[in-house]
Amino acid sequence: MKKLINDPRQVVREMLEGIVALHPGLALLAEYDVVLRSDTPGPAQRKVAVISGGGAGHEPAHAGYVGRGMLHAAVSGDVFTSPSVDAVLAAIHAVAGPAGALLVVKNYTGDRLNFGLAAELARAGGIPTEIVVVADDVALRDTVPDERRRGIAGTVMIHKIVGALAEAGEDLQRVAAAGRAAAAVTGTMGVALGACTIPAAGTPGFSLGADEIELGLGIHGEAGIARQKIAPADAITDRLLDTILADRGYAAGTPVALLVNNLGGTTTMELAVVARRALARLRERGLVVGRAWAGTLLSALEMPGCSLSVMALDDARLALLDEPTQAPAWAGPGIVPTSATIVSAGEPPPESEAVVSADALGATVRHAALAAAVALEAAEPLLTELDSRAGDGDLGISMRRAADAIRASCAASHSADAASVLALLAGALRRAIGGSSGPFYAVGLLRAARQLTREAESDLKSWSAAFSAGVAAVSELGGAKGGDRTMLDALLPAAEALAAAARRDLTASAAWAEAAEAARIGAEATAGMKPRLGRASYLGDRALGAPDGGAVAVSVWLGAIADRSASRVE
Repeated sequence: MKKLINDPRQVVREMLEGIVALHPGLALLAEYDVVLRSDTPGPAQRKVAVISGGGAGHEPAHAGYVGRGMLHAAVSGDVFTSPSVDAVLAAIHAVAGPAGALLVVKNYTGDRLNFGLAAELARAGGIPTEIVVVADDVALRDTVPDERRRGIAGTVMIHKIVGALAEAGEDLQRVAAAGRAAAAVTGTMGVALGACTIPAAGTPGFSLGADEIELGLGIHGEAGIARQKIAPADAITDRLLDTILADRGYAAGTPVALLVNNLGGTTTMELAVVARRALARLRERGLVVGRAWAGTLLSALEMPGCSLSVMALDDARLALLDEPTQAPAWAGPGIVPTSATIVSAGEPPPESEAVVSADALGATVRHAALAAAVALEAAEPLLTELDSRAGDGDLGISMRRAADAIRASCAASHSADAASVLALLAGALRRAIGGSSGPFYAVGLLRAARQLTREAESDLKSWSAAFSAGVAAVSELGGAKGGDRTMLDALLPAAEALAAAARRDLTASAAWAEAAEAARIGAEATAGMKPRLGRASYLGDRALGAPDGGAVAVSVWLGAIADRSASRVE
């Protein structure tokens, strides 16, 4: 497993040095891996100090939550290893005074032992010290007693609540009581799509099949309570939330806060999909979502997956969550609308240019387009593979969307003339396909349709002129030319072959067959071309060896048109 580190034995210290170097409000103890507020006053002026911590590997927890309004100090152990008693005690002495210290501890044996002994030593030294243990992992509800559940991502919200109270000057007993009450109404459950790798180990902590997920795991790479086949995101989200709600027993109408936490290797896209469903599911269950956050809040190194945390709110907790903080990793106000705001763009304006010709070949064009749609749909895996080698891998799904748009357009269109059908297809593809393919196909079809309106007859020469006009439009829009390793390397030979066939007075079916063959040969030739435009151009010689996906797509649909005997255009 590749990681951007120097020495696994120094990675935690170097990480903390980097965090402190980036944030002027933080400081690092020279002797221990303890991050604290740089504005810590003398002991006599200190309010209740809130301290948390645990093993490294959960970033931005815990150092990212040090700052006014949250933690006063965070103690880090090695990766997934509890910090030592001496390190915790050093943190207490560094930030606590007569007002005392509150230790927020996730319910793992090592953390409880080391933080617990440090608290006892601090009390013996005259510093009042209380502990709030967070045990929010509802996945273990049928496995262990409540007091043995793990503490996971819900801990972040506990940090915020007790930190805000301490900042307001409340006494130690009040701060501790509020933390324990909040922890008691918080539930969390996670899902992993893969394992993480501890830097010193170099291998994943467990293995999953290509289609497997792990439910109810902890935050140290340990296995969960169940393994199953991957399911749609909505189904996974529902299972996590339903387990939390069944365990916590929130009554209908209860205000809640939601945390959608990235375990480390999950994209923002996936988190948003999960958050969308989580908000909807909570509301379906009769709960009122007062605040919600999504992001990387308490991770497990690079583990792909997420956890959901739900906390019951009252007015006091809501107010504390809303208090300002200078902690660099806090995710912001978390205010969400009562429902997603989705508005209509309205009816699209009518097309600005009429493209009606005098022929009666609309049905023929629709049949040819439908044949092309079938071929593009079948070629989706091939096009995805080719585009993944030199692009972003979306060509296959784009052409699948093109096929769907063609079918819908042909079903809705009853135009008798070819130009009108081409113009409607241009609009359908423009709206259906993202990226570059949509504009290219739309401009080519529009230009071809306009050219047909200028032709006196609907013969092969007029179609050749329209095809050439469309190819020229694609070249003008994208700035590409032959030899640049683009779709034009199939389109240009096809246009030339069609024009040559028209000059030789071939039948339409023979002419389209020659055009399709020229496109196929042109597409294959791109395998030896160095790309000059598009994403593939960033790869240089590394793109050589496989044909360009866009050129192959052209050869696919042209071949389908040529193969259809009913597509004769005369």
